[in-house]
Amino acid sequence: MENQLLHTPDGVRDIYNGECKKKLYLQDRLHRTLLKYGYHDIMTPTFEFFNIFGSDVGTTPSKDLYKFFDKEGNTLVLRPDFTPSIARSAAKYYIEDDMPVKLCYLGNTFINSSDYQGRLKESTQCGAELIGDGSISADAEILSMTVESMLESGLKNFQISVGHSQFFYGLTKAAGLSGEQEENLRELIANKNFFGVEEFVDSLSMNDKLRKLFGLLDNFDLQDEQLMEALKLAKGYDEILSSIDTLLKLRDYLKAYGIEKYISYELGLISDYTYYTGIIFQGYTYGTGEPIVKGGRYDKLLSHFGKDAAAIGFAIVVDQLMAALSRQDIDVPVIENSSLIVFEEAAYHAAIKRSMELRRDGVNTQMVLKDKNKTKEDYASYAVDNRINRVEFIEE
Repeated sequence: MENQLLHTPDGVRDIYNGECKKKLYLQDRLHRTLLKYGYHDIMTPTFEFFNIFGSDVGTTPSKDLYKFFDKEGNTLVLRPDFTPSIARSAAKYYIEDDMPVKLCYLGNTFINSSDYQGRLKESTQCGAELIGDGSISADAEILSMTVESMLESGLKNFQISVGHSQFFYGLTKAAGLSGEQEENLRELIANKNFFGVEEFVDSLSMNDKLRKLFGLLDNFDLQDEQLMEALKLAKGYDEILSSIDTLLKLRDYLKAYGIEKYISYELGLISDYTYYTGIIFQGYTYGTGEPIVKGGRYDKLLSHFGKDAAAIGFAIVVDQLMAALSRQDIDVPVIENSSLIVFEEAAYHAAIKRSMELRRDGVNTQMVLKDKNKTKEDYASYAVDNRINRVEFIEE
């Protein structure tokens, strides 16, 4: 019990001093990027009814949720994923809207999974959802916001891998895979075990065109000519054809935004969230093995809450982004305008007057009663440690 008084549970941590300032500054920069695109803030509850995240929604598995009960006996869960919460809100408050709704958010998510060894179970996400627009231009806008957000964070070397949920679905349907076979294949792809994928495909009976399409699953950066060849192979397989055609059209929009160098196409990309119906994407950079951003199109999710509307969104995992910036020695440039007033007790009137003047001028000012056992150098060192720009001494 004594240890628990000073320690946090596995998967959560304290963030303080300079790291906390940097995180808050980074969150503000990311948030401002979303606002520049005309998105409006929304806040959803930290906990919701269990059925908002039930298995039929296609989000986090029940075993990975933090569950508890209210006084009426209803099962509640800590939010593991923002998208279903915002879908619920949009269905409630924008049920009659037939124009696009653009929402952005910042908050924490909670996943109680033993599979996340060494990873945070509480993490901060900043993201956006575009509801009521099923166009490829909407897909491109979301990806443009994603790239601009990464650049605003200070990252220079990152890649956004883009795939399509219907490519995998179309393959499994065309190959006539059973539910168990589909899950086995999904697990092999998720683990990047492409030798296993090749062995699995070799065990199936299929024509050469379909076999070649399966062969694209292990390519992490499909070029234009490879996508065009895949389009030819996909004739006769509607879901596969549509998914590749969408990516080819999307490519032209992204060139108009000038962000194509940050985009790669990966037909083997899959997501744990089964509510995705269109493009899916994940962002990676050096210094972290986990995605720093993830998102996709989910055109059927809102119907679960009573509103038929296309939608697409993305979430930046701020903690992963912070870790990547640190490991790449990219400083988050927190701008300080602060002052420390060290005063003797007899001079407190003058110290208070001076501190109030500085605060009116927009300077963050703290006052410290001088300790006779400390030198001016001690206070100067304290100021450096706490990123304080100036030190003033007010004596009797």
